[in-house]
Amino acid sequence: MKRRRQVLGALVAAPIAVLSMGLSAQPGPKVPVIGLLDAGERPEEWDAFRQRMRDLGYVEGRNVTFAQRYAKGNIEAAGTMAKELAQQKVAVIVTAGAAAALAAQRATSTIPIVMGSGADQVGLGLAESFGKPGGNITGVSSFTPDLMAKRVELLKGLVPTSTRLAALWHRDNVSSMASVRELDSAAAKLGVGFQSFGVANAAGFEDAFAAMVRQRVEALVVVNAPLMFLERRKVATLALKSRLPGVYGSTEYVDAGGLIAYGPSYPDLFRHAANYVDKILKGANPGDLPIELPTTFELSINAKTARALGVSIPPSLLARADHVVQ
Repeated sequence: MKRRRQVLGALVAAPIAVLSMGLSAQPGPKVPVIGLLDAGERPEEWDAFRQRMRDLGYVEGRNVTFAQRYAKGNIEAAGTMAKELAQQKVAVIVTAGAAAALAAQRATSTIPIVMGSGADQVGLGLAESFGKPGGNITGVSSFTPDLMAKRVELLKGLVPTSTRLAALWHRDNVSSMASVRELDSAAAKLGVGFQSFGVANAAGFEDAFAAMVRQRVEALVVVNAPLMFLERRKVATLALKSRLPGVYGSTEYVDAGGLIAYGPSYPDLFRHAANYVDKILKGANPGDLPIELPTTFELSINAKTARALGVSIPPSLLARADHVVQ
């Protein structure tokens, strides 16, 4: 009889134990994974993005995690990485550069995509319009229609006697061609000759600069792209060696030895991208969120490079500069 009571007691206790185990094994709230896809490698941008996410209440490892992919200028690799993030079923993909955004667009039509930077997004088919992008893509643009013209004007102001302008650009970067067209138009308005030098990879830089010297180019515009950013020190060094005053797309080029840069603050753009991610995680439809255009721009000057090139920087321009390397 005693043995029977022990067996019955065990049978009664078993469901209670199973129920207790089941309750303790209930999963907690799902932590969203944010995919970060960079066609190049710009840690400063992502540091700014993560900090803004923290400001918005997202603590990594607690209520958000990040899956980061750097393509380091390899456009094909960016496509593979985008597919990996889509297969991982991340909550949102945040992209740096138009090439990364296009790779993400090809990888998924359902996962929200937030662009942290990029040019010609409507022309490239990433969005139906800036006001209402449609589909699963929104974010921030790093380009305005008159940006290349402004860079040419700044360069012409520094080298007023120049009559031959060159553009150095990455042929595999789809958005660079639009910038080259803008440059061609801006040069024509100023009555300056224009020549285009596209490279496939970093190995082509030396040949491109040698060709500029042979063709007596007098000033240079470097079209911003992941490859150019990664190799900014090499590009700036070759420009100085070739005696070519150049204008670039962001402050980091000037810190690497470039003469002058004019463009939006990329860390600031990525802080704005974090705001989009927050809205989407809270239920907003990305296709209904207007793409934000840059409104503030930074002027950076390397006075040391100017002295090496024999270029005189007007005091009024120095006074306007946000960042000067002495």
